[in-house]
Amino acid sequence: MMSHKKDFFSHKNALVETNSVGYDTRIWAFSHILPGSVIGNECNICDHVFIENDVIVGNRVTIKCGVQLWDGLIVEDDVFIGPNATFTNDIFPRSKIYPEKFRTTVLKRGCSIGANATILCGVEIGEYAMVGAGSVVTKYVPPFAVVYGNPATVKRYLVKEDVK
Repeated sequence: MMSHKKDFFSHKNALVETNSVGYDTRIWAFSHILPGSVIGNECNICDHVFIENDVIVGNRVTIKCGVQLWDGLIVEDDVFIGPNATFTNDIFPRSKIYPEKFRTTVLKRGCSIGANATILCGVEIGEYAMVGAGSVVTKYVPPFAVVYGNPATVKRYLVKEDVK
């Protein structure tokens, strides 16, 4: 799955410290990818994205501008993360006090996270689910669900024709 640096594009103003970047991935300006992260094939990582060490990004993932992916996040294949979406990894954050292990958050295959949505740690967003822009996700989102609001709640479910 992973390849040598020559098989992906990295903008001259991006800092890519990981050796685990898949082929045909594009990493744009002012992004910073830490050495322990794993990035799949054919991803598009836009400007001003930060990816921490304990993060796995699948294949064909789009991460729009201004997103930070913190330790403990697993992003499966074909996920879309909208601009300035926010993720957390510590349920009880305090300055200079760190948990032994950060909570795991999972974005399942094909889900979409809208712009400026906030995803609290320890949740799972189900396959092909959609999180509306500006929503605050505080708990599990079922597969194919459309959620939005604060807190985000299920408004409807996608039908087969909605999933392309």
